[in-house]
Amino acid sequence: MLCLWPLINYKMIIDFHTHAFPDEVAAKAIPSLEGEGKIKAHTRGTIESLSASMERAGIDRSLICSIATNPKQFEPILNWSRQIRCERFIPLPSVHPDDPRGAERIYTIHKEGFAGIKMHPFYQDYFLNDTKLTPLYQALSDTGLMLVVHCGYDIAFPRTRRVDPAAILTLQNRFPDLRLISTHFGGWDIWDEVEEILIGRNIYMEISFALHYLKKEQVVRMLNNHPPEYLLFGSDSPWVDQKECIDQLKGLGLNNTLLSGILGENANRLLQAEI
Repeated sequence: MLCLWPLINYKMIIDFHTHAFPDEVAAKAIPSLEGEGKIKAHTRGTIESLSASMERAGIDRSLICSIATNPKQFEPILNWSRQIRCERFIPLPSVHPDDPRGAERIYTIHKEGFAGIKMHPFYQDYFLNDTKLTPLYQALSDTGLMLVVHCGYDIAFPRTRRVDPAAILTLQNRFPDLRLISTHFGGWDIWDEVEEILIGRNIYMEISFALHYLKKEQVVRMLNNHPPEYLLFGSDSPWVDQKECIDQLKGLGLNNTLLSGILGENANRLLQAEI
């Protein structure tokens, strides 16, 4: 398979979950999102400000997660992803669940060498196991593209169970070849269920927007009890400061092998799996 993203050094730190926008979009989107979530952004939401944040935190590469909030946004997001793709940034385009050409879009993204897509059940108004998504999930399974999906509740929306640990397990059982990345440590603010249902299973989890909310004892227990190669560092920048997130992770007292795997080695292995 032709791979259009660069080989990643095992010593690098990789942030598996960040957000950025074209400059003109960021100027409007960040204040709006701050208001919706009642939260303050730590960057301006631009590529330039994300790069500066990465420098401060010692992060070498970031995955940039875009979200198509309607089917018409597929092409603009794909075009912008083409423009920003470089050694430091690994963009993930997005497909809307109501796009009648959804499965076809997956093959386009695969052909162009992107690593995967990002989807968000709240901003895209769907439930994880909607049957209408079956062709899209099958296309993702067939191509080997990653599906990075928001999991758990969302701070800016009513607490609807659009994607909970049971739904994640059901989807993984339905599509065992799907390279599913569950964000926010398997389910934002449903972590007791994550620990009961998902911890210990071969399901990828990135830990963005979770360390600030969980007790240290539970974080350490969950990290130590999950298959170590299935854990990924993520910040959810700009909604969490990248450096602060890394400092929190390093302050947990994890063994060096587990820590280095989370910070970059596991992401490297996952991103290079099809070379």
